[in-house]
Amino acid sequence: MQIEQQLADIQNVVDDVLKLALSKGATQAEASMSKVQGIAVSSRMQEVENVEFTNDGGLGISVYVGKRKGSASTADLSKAALTLAVEKAVDIARYTSEDPCTGLADADLIATEFPDLDLYHPEELDTEKAIKTAIEAETAAMNYDSRITNSDGASYNANLGMRVYGNTHGINAGYPSSRYSLSCMVIGAQDNDMQRDYAYTVSRKASLLQSASAVGIEAAKATVDRLGARKINTANVPVLLHRDIASSLFGHYVGAISGGSLYRRSSFLLDSLGKQVFPEWLNIEERPFIKGGFASSSFDNEGVACSDMTIVDGGKLATYLYTTYSSRKLNTRSNGHAGGIHNWLVGDTGHSDADLLKEMGTGLFVTELMGQGVNGVTGDYSRGAAGYWVENGIIQYPVHEVTIAGNLKDMFKGIVAIGAEKDVRGSVQTGSVLIDQMKIAGS
Repeated sequence: MQIEQQLADIQNVVDDVLKLALSKGATQAEASMSKVQGIAVSSRMQEVENVEFTNDGGLGISVYVGKRKGSASTADLSKAALTLAVEKAVDIARYTSEDPCTGLADADLIATEFPDLDLYHPEELDTEKAIKTAIEAETAAMNYDSRITNSDGASYNANLGMRVYGNTHGINAGYPSSRYSLSCMVIGAQDNDMQRDYAYTVSRKASLLQSASAVGIEAAKATVDRLGARKINTANVPVLLHRDIASSLFGHYVGAISGGSLYRRSSFLLDSLGKQVFPEWLNIEERPFIKGGFASSSFDNEGVACSDMTIVDGGKLATYLYTTYSSRKLNTRSNGHAGGIHNWLVGDTGHSDADLLKEMGTGLFVTELMGQGVNGVTGDYSRGAAGYWVENGIIQYPVHEVTIAGNLKDMFKGIVAIGAEKDVRGSVQTGSVLIDQMKIAGS
């Protein structure tokens, strides 16, 4: 069946469910339906460990009876099951408390244009090819260096899916998408030291993935480079976060400026709109319509139209991120962030990673972060880290078993430079981030 027909069939189901909800007494309703087909293959020590096929879907519906809300979901898409889900959602709504902030997004915010964002590039879900790819990555890693002694495995994943959202304001729209990925993690040993590291590649198009051997070699090289890791003494020094992990720093910013944190008054960036949060040279733009982007969409999870936005302007907090509910709690309007952000492009200072090391001089180059020691209310930050000690801009030796600590407010303002070499494999596209000073807890 052609993808257009599958999409139309799902839209028909959503339309029927919405009409049924109104007939059962709902004053408003919204429904979301998804279908996914996929394959996941993992190998370990160059032998197949696991093969999984996915072929599932489900529908979720929320109904509003006045200012009362009820929700239900079902993986059974038969007419009887869908009818039961709607009836249960309406029953639940009748017994819940009224909430003045509940309900669909405002009708004038709902998306009406749905451009093709080039998110769907289907390939046959070929088990043999997937197995061959995973084993090839592992083989390349194991053959890279005699110090690679063991493997945590390689995984190849392919997913083809589609999502449709509709509500009683009139939107009933969806899109198909594809995602392919390959990862490899290996273990190295030297003397009494053992280390592990990994590499991965991800794309909307299978043909644009890095080669299996390149992924394996990258994982092995990263592992070998970490052998001989040492502890270092406690100190206050500059810290350079590698681009692979730097996006997590901006992930904490996302949480701090999200409406849910704001109306609960649980953010360290309360009442900071228009205030200086980052250096004056830093801008962050949101671009939902990037062709093939990992977070591209023309509408959010509530049907609100996405738009290009400036998130940070000259280092100042330019906007908060609102869903319909949080915006009403805060007496404003949704700006299309139900379900998350849409392709953040973080500005840079034009430095290469080598330039950033020189700029840092002496300090810690962090390539791995561990733990969840971040307090979103106070901004206090403390996470386990591993990486490399740098002197005079030159990497000296690998470092492990340290903790880096600070406060996110100070860390944001203390960003000295951001690299031009970007990691584009997620919803935040950023280069490596150099922070002027953090506390390193070591020996």
